[in-house]
Amino acid sequence: MNRRTFIAALGGGIAWHLLERAFASSMLNPCLALLPARLATDPIVRDAWDGIDATKMWDCHTHLVGVGDGGGGTYTNPHTKNPLFVSQFVQRIFYMNAACVNEAEGTTDDSYVDHLRSLLDALPPGPKVMLLAFESFHDTDGVVDWQRTTFHTPNSYARLVAQTFPERFEWVASIHPYRSDSVAELRRAKSDGARAVKWLPSAMGIDPSSKHCDEFYAALRELNLPLVTHAGHEAAVDVGSGQAFGNPLLLRRALDHGVRVVVAHCASLGKDRDIDQGTNGPWVDSLQLFDRLMHESAYEKLLFGDISAVTQRNRAEHALTYLLPRKHLHHRLLNGSDYPLPGVMPLFSLDYLVRKNLLDEKAVAALNEVRKHNALLFDFLLKRRVNIRGDYFDATVFQTRPFFQTTNG
Repeated sequence: MNRRTFIAALGGGIAWHLLERAFASSMLNPCLALLPARLATDPIVRDAWDGIDATKMWDCHTHLVGVGDGGGGTYTNPHTKNPLFVSQFVQRIFYMNAACVNEAEGTTDDSYVDHLRSLLDALPPGPKVMLLAFESFHDTDGVVDWQRTTFHTPNSYARLVAQTFPERFEWVASIHPYRSDSVAELRRAKSDGARAVKWLPSAMGIDPSSKHCDEFYAALRELNLPLVTHAGHEAAVDVGSGQAFGNPLLLRRALDHGVRVVVAHCASLGKDRDIDQGTNGPWVDSLQLFDRLMHESAYEKLLFGDISAVTQRNRAEHALTYLLPRKHLHHRLLNGSDYPLPGVMPLFSLDYLVRKNLLDEKAVAALNEVRKHNALLFDFLLKRRVNIRGDYFDATVFQTRPFFQTTNG
């Protein structure tokens, strides 16, 4: 056995050991069928819809991923199936399980969409999810680097799925601003019904403060398309040395161009350089830097935050203690689920939220049971129940359609 084979075998052994522990400790999504009637009428479920116009509920942060077996051009890096890359290998297992995907040959991409549709069909009429395309990594010359691309979901595929099932799906384009045809692609996406543009700068190789983005920003403003972009530390995908591109302060360039910017997760994880104090400024909580921008009057009608992932254990205390009491900002918050992550069982702990006085213990049993059947509904119910001394997220946070519908009428 050569060294590489030995390392691969060792990595595979570690990965499978972790997965065996996951199965043994009920850390995987059981992917149960539709909610039983007794649960569908439980007050925890029923009362969550009070004050909500379901026709205005557009989940603005729903990932659409695939492995390329559905003919839509999706791509997932081969490292995610190689046990030598333990972290990526285990992450793929959890993500596919969270989405209840059938990974039999030729079925993965269709299975992902079919299960997402089934979750939505269990909700009242009206709610939609906004399917995120996801651009590949590009270098500074605008050339694709597939080795540094974790996954890729083409605009054409997100558009096709949304147009096939318009009663439940909208779509969001993803376009790298360094591409020579980025503005032309943006105009095409707009005409094809895209509601926004999605970036994950650290994973795509985008410096939001670069002059290479200026033409793209000008087009975003002209077309009135918002930019939904990650900020803060990225933990869900491998970004290599790109973490610095998640600094919220780098978004000033887009804002100063008049672009409406939605900061994913409200930058609620990690620390970034306070570059307002120079390139070697002190490390500051990313959430504090987001807060600084939110309170600058020039950005009052331009800067927004989405609340995807803020109830995850690694973010909840920090994010919720900031967001919930600041009622004056709730009209600038937009709900997103970050699906399929609500189905990754270890990411959430209701007991933890109870201990931190962010959730009533009486809600735990029903929420835990709902989660086994419908991760999207679980995410919505949990966000409706978390509170700090009676401060809940306003109903307007979940009624995002007006914000995005202005882009295409």
